[in-house]
Amino acid sequence: MKATLRALPFIGPHLVIFAIFALIPTVYGFYIAFTRWNIIGEPTWVGFDNFQQILFEPESPFYSQFRSGLANTLIFVGIAVPLLIVVPLLLALAIGGINDRGANIFQGVFYIPGLISVSAGALAWSLMFNRDFGFINNVFGTDISFTTTQPWAWVTIFTLTVWAGIGGNLIIYRSAIANVPEQLREAAQLDGAGSVRQFFAVVLPSIRFPLLYTLVMTTALSFNVYGQPVMMTEGGPAGTTTVLMMDIRDLAFGDGPAIAGIAAAMSVMLGLVLMAISAIQFRVMFRSSDD
Repeated sequence: MKATLRALPFIGPHLVIFAIFALIPTVYGFYIAFTRWNIIGEPTWVGFDNFQQILFEPESPFYSQFRSGLANTLIFVGIAVPLLIVVPLLLALAIGGINDRGANIFQGVFYIPGLISVSAGALAWSLMFNRDFGFINNVFGTDISFTTTQPWAWVTIFTLTVWAGIGGNLIIYRSAIANVPEQLREAAQLDGAGSVRQFFAVVLPSIRFPLLYTLVMTTALSFNVYGQPVMMTEGGPAGTTTVLMMDIRDLAFGDGPAIAGIAAAMSVMLGLVLMAISAIQFRVMFRSSDD
C-alpha cells in the first residue's frame, strides 16, 4: 500500500490524461453508437437501430457505405501490412552486410520520412505522381493519371505508406537480426546451409517475436488509415479508395447534417473487427514465444 501511495504522484497525471483523452471519449463514443445525435442537441436513445441500418438493411444508404468503406479498409490492410513487414525486413538484411557506420546512415535515411507529417509527404508524392509535370511520367515517358484511375490510385497510397512507415520496423528488425546468436549461424554453415537456408532456419525463427509484435502494431495502425487516401486521392476514383475512417469523419463532421450515431456505430464495428484480428495475432504471438 505504501509503495502504491509513493507511486501515485508519478502515475497520477498519466492516469488523468488517459481518462480525459482516451477512456471517457471511448465510453461516450460507445454510448453515442446507440443514439441518434447531430452533435449539437441532446442524444436520443435508439438502441440497436444504428447497427441494424449498417449491418442488416440493404435499403439504407449507410449499409452500402459501411460495406464499401470496410472493404476498402481491408484492401489497404491486406496489402500495406505485408509491405510494411517484408520491405523493412529485406532492407535490414541488406544493410546488415555493410559496416556499422554505413548501416546507420542508411537506417537514418529510411527513418527520416517517418518524421514528416502525412500531409507534407502526400504533397511531395502528389507532385511526383502528377500527370502533366510529375517526375514519374516525365522520366518513364508515360501519361498515367495516377490519382484518378485504378489500380494506380492504390499504388500512390501504398507508395506513400511504405515510404513513410518502414523506418520504425527497419530499426526493430536490424536490432533483432544483430542479436541472433552467432553460434547458430556457425552451426548452420557447418551443416552446409547457404544464406537463404540460414535465413529461414536460423534468422527467421530467432526474430519471430519482433516480427509478430510489428505485425500486431502495424495492423492496428493500418486499420486507422485516413490521411493517405484523403491527401492523395480524396477517396476516388468513384469511391474506390474511400476507407471507413473517411466515411466516419464525413458522417460525424461533414458538410451535411451530422449523423454522429451512425458514425459511432461504424467506429464500434471497426473496433470490434480490429479487436478480433488483434486477439488472434496476440494468441499466435504468445504461443510462439512459449515454444
